[in-house]
Amino acid sequence: MSTVNESYDTKIEHATGLDESLHPKTDKDRTVKPKDYIFMWIGDGVNLGNMTLGASVIVAGVATLNIFQTILAALAAIAIISTVFALNDRLGYKKGIPYVIQLRMSFGIKGTVISSLLRGIPAIVWYGIQSWIGGTALNEIMKIATDGSFDNIFICFVALQLFQIVLSLFGFHAVKWVETIASIVFSVGLIYVFTLLVSNYSTEISQNWIQAEGSWGLPFFGLIMVFLGNYAGIFVSAADYSRELKTGLSDKKRGALYFVPITLSYGFVIIIGAMLAAATGITNPAQALPVVLNNDILSVAVSAFIVVTVIATNMVANIIPPVYVITMLTKLKYKPSAIITGLLALGAFPWLLIQESSATGLNMFILIYSAFLGPVISILLVDYYILRKQKVNVTDLYNEEGPYAGFNKAGLFAMLIGAAAAFLVVDIAWIIGVVVAGTAYYLLSKYAFKDSSFKKGTIFEK
Repeated sequence: MSTVNESYDTKIEHATGLDESLHPKTDKDRTVKPKDYIFMWIGDGVNLGNMTLGASVIVAGVATLNIFQTILAALAAIAIISTVFALNDRLGYKKGIPYVIQLRMSFGIKGTVISSLLRGIPAIVWYGIQSWIGGTALNEIMKIATDGSFDNIFICFVALQLFQIVLSLFGFHAVKWVETIASIVFSVGLIYVFTLLVSNYSTEISQNWIQAEGSWGLPFFGLIMVFLGNYAGIFVSAADYSRELKTGLSDKKRGALYFVPITLSYGFVIIIGAMLAAATGITNPAQALPVVLNNDILSVAVSAFIVVTVIATNMVANIIPPVYVITMLTKLKYKPSAIITGLLALGAFPWLLIQESSATGLNMFILIYSAFLGPVISILLVDYYILRKQKVNVTDLYNEEGPYAGFNKAGLFAMLIGAAAAFLVVDIAWIIGVVVAGTAYYLLSKYAFKDSSFKKGTIFEK
């Protein structure tokens, strides 16, 4: 594998006013080892957002899918997630560039403004959602600690958000130790909760979920799409993570670094979420867990675990990508962008998306934004693998007067066509958007916009 060329940074520094955090990562700048990478994805997968998605198969106490259908849907989603991750991380891993620069290849420097916001805005909302769940857990701790005299989720939400803003100022360096601690601690907690549910709520879980008739129709495929949509923002910006990983790993080894931790963490958390909802009828895990534990000491311990994993998940999935987007759009430094990202997440109104009896609002939010992110990931993969045969001039990506200047009309039109098609059937929006947008991008790149500079370096260059 070709390593990142030290001369990139010298050329790029004179070609753009972008903050150095968006410049290509050199070999010496990469500090994340494979084991750290595994812990990072375990820490990201073991979170309350994923648990809430698992709980979404129970609506007002009634299961839309039984246990077999839930597990099969999860495995199908995990297989797709791991594959797309391994494919889309390659440019960032080889060249050290972040997602917002990768987008220029397919959408143009000006067009990247639109496509990058489609990643940044959902991440900020998820930042708020995770923090609200963490704030709920922190409130449980405060209620027990004050014997019920304190009970204000909103104050806990704001306090946790301010703490995360401070933590985010340390950048990717803070991710490694946070993720390692969170993945180990919360995995132990989940095993305990699983044992408790099986021991004390087997009858309720069996009646409300395991023995449910469920459906092999739209609810089954809709659940796969929701899971994919949940990860759509993460694997579309895979370059933001792979650029931090030490060089020298083959494509197969990197693929395993996604598949193994995502399968272990994501699969287990989904099952726990469905079991919790079946046992209690409550969709928000932060509120369902204390009901199951019914013990102040254990409730405080699990609530503390929830707070830690919320922070860990936000550090990986919901802070770094939008910070890069804001840095690119505003030309600000990394730290001011991190502060802005955290403040915007305060206004995400997550309490409207997660309610006690149903996660319908959360699911709909995921399906809507994934209708756009599905097309984006499809366009990136078609461009990189089919049109450019994995050959990209990095210096051109940073040259605001070069071949990627302006808008790539083929990419933007293909994204809109794919999103429009996706909205025809919102429950399976992601896969429709992927297929339609990828096909549209290939055809538009071949037959339309004859004099487009974006044909340079592709199989359609004259």
